[in-house]
Amino acid sequence: MENREFAQMLAETADLMEIASEDGFRIRSYRNGASAIEGHPERIEDILNDPAGDVTRISGIGKGLSSVLKEILRRGSFERRDQLLERYPPTALELLKIQGLGPKSIALIWEHFRVSTIDGLEQLCRDHKLRTLPRMGGKVEERVLRSIAQYRQRAGRFLLSFAEQTARQIMAYLKEGEGIERILPAGSYRRGKETVGDLDLLLTGPGAPGALDRFVKYPAVTEVLGHGQNKASVRVGTEGLQVDLRALAEEHFGAALQYFTGSKEHNIQLRNRALKMGMTLNEYGLFRLEGNTQVAGATEEGIYEALDLEWVPPEMRENQGEIDLAAARSLPKLVSPGDMRGDLHMHTTETDGRGSLEEMAEAARALGYEYIAITDHSKALAMANGLDEKRVVEFAARVREVNARGPGLHVFAGLECDIRREGEMDIEDSALAELDFVVASVHSYMNLEPAEMTDRLLRAIENRHVRALGHLTGRQLLHRDGYPFDFEKVAKAAARRGVLLEINASPERLDIHAPMIRLAKSHGARFVISTDSHHPKSLPNMRFGVAMARRGWLGPGDIVNTLPLVKFREEIRLK
Repeated sequence: MENREFAQMLAETADLMEIASEDGFRIRSYRNGASAIEGHPERIEDILNDPAGDVTRISGIGKGLSSVLKEILRRGSFERRDQLLERYPPTALELLKIQGLGPKSIALIWEHFRVSTIDGLEQLCRDHKLRTLPRMGGKVEERVLRSIAQYRQRAGRFLLSFAEQTARQIMAYLKEGEGIERILPAGSYRRGKETVGDLDLLLTGPGAPGALDRFVKYPAVTEVLGHGQNKASVRVGTEGLQVDLRALAEEHFGAALQYFTGSKEHNIQLRNRALKMGMTLNEYGLFRLEGNTQVAGATEEGIYEALDLEWVPPEMRENQGEIDLAAARSLPKLVSPGDMRGDLHMHTTETDGRGSLEEMAEAARALGYEYIAITDHSKALAMANGLDEKRVVEFAARVREVNARGPGLHVFAGLECDIRREGEMDIEDSALAELDFVVASVHSYMNLEPAEMTDRLLRAIENRHVRALGHLTGRQLLHRDGYPFDFEKVAKAAARRGVLLEINASPERLDIHAPMIRLAKSHGARFVISTDSHHPKSLPNMRFGVAMARRGWLGPGDIVNTLPLVKFREEIRLK
């Protein structure tokens, strides 16, 4: 079993326990255990099978969860989960993905109507039966119906991080075979899209036929969809992600990489350009119409150059004007992971993080960062043990003590401060004044009307202590859409006040996304890319935030945490 399968089973059980209104402490212990397992670098199965192994050495895994993990490995489930599934059908878990419904509502629906499926819930709303339950009404029915429609649009999509993990594992497996010269991913994954529908892998080398045979025997394959001479398709894991592997001749590799990377709209424009130049472009190469002679195809760069274009970075290939810029040789220099000098949004064990201040700092130092900001939650998030004014001031003093000891990088005292419903900060200004970097974020009252949410954010921007707006739309990919508000108005205000817009690199958020980034940049906004890490092992997620910035056409100069420490201090008005 993969770690994510153990983690998923614990997380699903926590969901079922929540529906059953069980003890909150036990629910949190299962959720914390799931988080710890998913982020652990070693295979849990290997630890459990090792006579000297001990999973309780993993922070968040006690003796109770250790027994649960052993039972899962032995028989694929465990007693508490089985008991809950006798009480609630597994389809009830799917209802948790519908915005507007919480565990108590789902339990109520099951108790009154014995409905536990999306289709059944939709019918309840259309028959106006949901409004007959306590705390329900016509507006709730409308909201649930919208959420069901959005959920169905998201079905069959996978997080970018999941696609990356799957691609790396399969490519490593294939490279163990002989005669593999190159293997690269393409498709929307290569373009850095927030979610992907499937995964395309391209391969060259004399061992290609054997690689295709080996591919369909990959241990995580659950279904072989096709196996031909040059292509094989499978579904992998319990999630059912489709992976296509294509074997290519070396002279066609660049053309195939360009073609299968997409986007479709970008490729159409390239093909039209080729036709105007007396050529035709397909996945095998660029050919002259007269005589059908190949002009380019071995490399992507050769394809673009033969079309009199700069090579276009994959993240920009969305037919948003990039081809005109490539023709003028004026594509922007995009930010890269190596440009990042600090991470300015992370949590520690002081609130809901899983690493201490010192552990987070050491992990950042190991990545070569010059500085970080520790931004634990404010008191509004009581479940996360958020900081009140007294603890904020004490924390700032502790950070100064840490810096005096010289940890190898500079630590800024920060806070992720909740924006209250009316736009006030969750912490008094006198305490915020003790901090270096305040990230203002929304974690509650996400169902406000757009005008009300816009005013709320605008008021937060006016607070003189706020340096950045965190995960600005509040979206959680494949789970919750962002709340509606006038983004352009907020971006303009942020630019005017010098408040940074955060590109949240957490794979579950990747908030804000490319169209918003480009719009905000057009109004003079500046940005910060941060990971929102709750564990030292999450700090490398910075690459996902960089991918979003690249999709938004940002260069290093647009992003403040590409600056060296001295200039960064000046940027955030620290003296």
